[in-house]
This record gives sequence, structure tokens and C-alpha cells, in this order.
Amino acid sequence: MTSPWANWAGNQTANPTRVARPANAAELGELVRAAASEGLRVKAVGSGHSFTAAAVTDGVRVELDRMASLVRVDGNLVTVQAGMKLSALNTTLAAAGLAMPNLGDIDAQTISGALSTGTHGTGAKYGCLSTFIEALTLVTADGQELACSATHNPDLFAAARVNIGALGVLSTVTLRCAPAFTLRADERPGTLDDVWSGLDEHIASNDHFEFYWFPYTDRVQLKRNNVVADADRPLPGWRRWLDDDFLSNSVFGAACRLGRVLPASVPPISRISAGALSARTYTAASHEVFCTPRRVRFVEMEYGLPRAALREAFDGLRRIVDGLPYKIQFPVEVRFTAADDIWLSHGYGRDNAYIAIHQYKGAPYEEYFRRFEELTTPLGGRPHWGKMNFRTAESYAQAYPRFADFTAMRDKLDPNRVFANVYTDRVLG
Repeated sequence: MTSPWANWAGNQTANPTRVARPANAAELGELVRAAASEGLRVKAVGSGHSFTAAAVTDGVRVELDRMASLVRVDGNLVTVQAGMKLSALNTTLAAAGLAMPNLGDIDAQTISGALSTGTHGTGAKYGCLSTFIEALTLVTADGQELACSATHNPDLFAAARVNIGALGVLSTVTLRCAPAFTLRADERPGTLDDVWSGLDEHIASNDHFEFYWFPYTDRVQLKRNNVVADADRPLPGWRRWLDDDFLSNSVFGAACRLGRVLPASVPPISRISAGALSARTYTAASHEVFCTPRRVRFVEMEYGLPRAALREAFDGLRRIVDGLPYKIQFPVEVRFTAADDIWLSHGYGRDNAYIAIHQYKGAPYEEYFRRFEELTTPLGGRPHWGKMNFRTAESYAQAYPRFADFTAMRDKLDPNRVFANVYTDRVLG
């Protein structure tokens, strides 16, 4: 009897027929062939940080924790097994004098899960993390391992870099890394007027720019990260603990629990939280600046939009928040990325602005998320593949110019839908 599985947020659960933990691509291929012969579906599970049902299966759950090693370092090209977590990858790269050129704000995901769902950070010159892939290998429905790159099987490469687990199971990934670098983080409170009056300048003049808006206020937190030569201003340990551990997790978690019980307390708490922010500037290794601990659990929806549509979407979001029958406890995050050429990337063919909305675990969220999706869809919105959405294949076909090419690749590699589940049935057809 296998144990039930739940994702990090607890909003997705599964009871698989069995669990497999392959040690290499050969074992992975063998278990895929065996499952297919029994009529069982196969889904690889990372660390459960997707909010969708992307990893849910009643067939064979594949855990890649035994496929999590460094394969080789060749200059700035680093090949790792797909089960390695981003936190371990960052440590591995630092030991080799390298770093990921950009990262999101958490490092708990496996590299395969982060890449397959289009995980991204912020920065006008950077696409999603999948744009750093130089080559990859994929175990497909017949148990064979396929290799691809920009010059070898280029169509598979365009499809597989963001594939939501629908083409097979990643076995290795070769990443194009940067020499290790230091970031200066500048974080300070501001207002929405500060954002809108200088948005183009904020985006263009910083290597990485984002902001958080506190609902029921006009207050924001501005975050600017820029590459510098030296770590000349480290953050004292007590300040990191106070800001990132105690205030951002312990105190914020307590505020969320109070807000869930006493909804009327949420707007004043949001105002107090925004008013309590203080500026800080420090330098550290890039991954230590990009990634911060996230222990307060939540559900999330995120939409990538053409940058020109950001203001309309954001103003509409404010109206939605004000009109909901319940209160929103989490700040809203806004980030920016560059265009890319990956078929199912949210940034395919265009520079993006991302709006991420969250709600505390156990608090109501569906009307909030659905109304936001209804707002952003006609504006050209594309939902993050690992975050909650309610759209179908017909809708996605309108949003992604290469959607039909991706589904054709899926028909070719997995005609019997060994890697399908309820999520792919809905979003891919």
C-alpha cells in the first residue's frame, strides 16, 4: 500500500498505485515501459511546489531523489540529474565558481519541476529559467532516452524545455551558467505613484526589478538587485533573521492566522505591515539574494501579460480586491522578463510583466482567482503552468502561437498518453 501524496500547499492530493525511485535513466525507462504495459499512467513528482494537479496520478508516482547528482562541469556548462533541488544546484555551482544567471524567489523546487513549468525570476534581460538550458535528455513513453539541443532535435528542444511533464520524464539537464557574481539588494518602501511614474526607468536601469503591493493601501515594497564587484556590505545575521525569518515568516504567519479568523482585521494589518517596512541595502552571493525562505503556506495564481497591459490589469485587480466578499491577506507580486522562443513558455515571443496573486492556505480564494483570470485572459494573459488556473486547451490554443506544434509533438512521443493526468487532459486536451 502506497502512502498518499500532497503538494506543499496541501490543495492537491493523490493516491498512486505504486511509487518508484529510479537511480538512473535505464531504471527510469524500464519502469515507464512496465507501467505502460499494465495500462498505468506515470507522473514524476518534484518537491510539490506546483499549485496545480500537474503531478497528480493514480498510476505510478516517480520520485527522482536518487537522480539528483552532478554529472559534469565543462566550462560554464553544467550537467545535472533532473531530481536535483535548486538549493543543491546553487551550492554545487558556487563550489565550481558558477551561478545561475537568474532565479526565482524560492529554491525548494527540483530543477526538473522548475524548468518544466516555466519558473522565472525578474529582470528585463532574462527569460524564464528554461532559457538557460543548453541541452536535455528525456525518457519517453517507450522507455527510450532522447537527447536534444538547439542543433540536435531542435523541435523537441523547443517543446521540452517547458513541457509540464506531458512529453516524458527529464533525466538530465545541461545548463549554461554564469561566473559566480555578487548582487547588491536595495529594498525600500514606496507608493504606487513611485512605481507608475518611473516604471520604465525602474525596469531598464536595474538588472532585476520587482515590487510588492499591499492590498487595501497604496503602499509597495520596491526591490532592486544589481550586479556589483564585491560583497562589501553583507547583511548582519541578526538583520537577516529579523527580516526574513521572524517578520516575514513567524509574524506574518501569525497575522494570516488572525486574518483568517477575524477578516475585518486584514485591511488594518496590511496597512500596518506596509507602514512598518524599512529600507535595507546589502550585498551577497547572487543565490542568497534571489532566494528567501517561504514557510507561510498559500495558494497562488500568476499571469504573464504583455508589458503594455500591466497597468490595466493591475488597476482591474485593485477593483477586484475591493469588491470581494472576503479579504486578501497576501501582498501582490509584480515581476518582469524578456521574450524567448520556447513553445509553451509564458514569454514566448514577447517581453512579459507578471502579476502573482496569493491567498493564505485555508482562506477562500476561488472567486478572487477566477475574476483575476477573467480580467487577464482578454489582455493576452498566459497563466504560469505550475500555478492555479481554470482554463482549457481551447483557450490555451488562442494564447500560445505554437500550441498546436506542442500537442503534435506530444501525439508523436506519447500517443497512448502514458504521461497524461487530469491536469494535462484539461490544459492540453
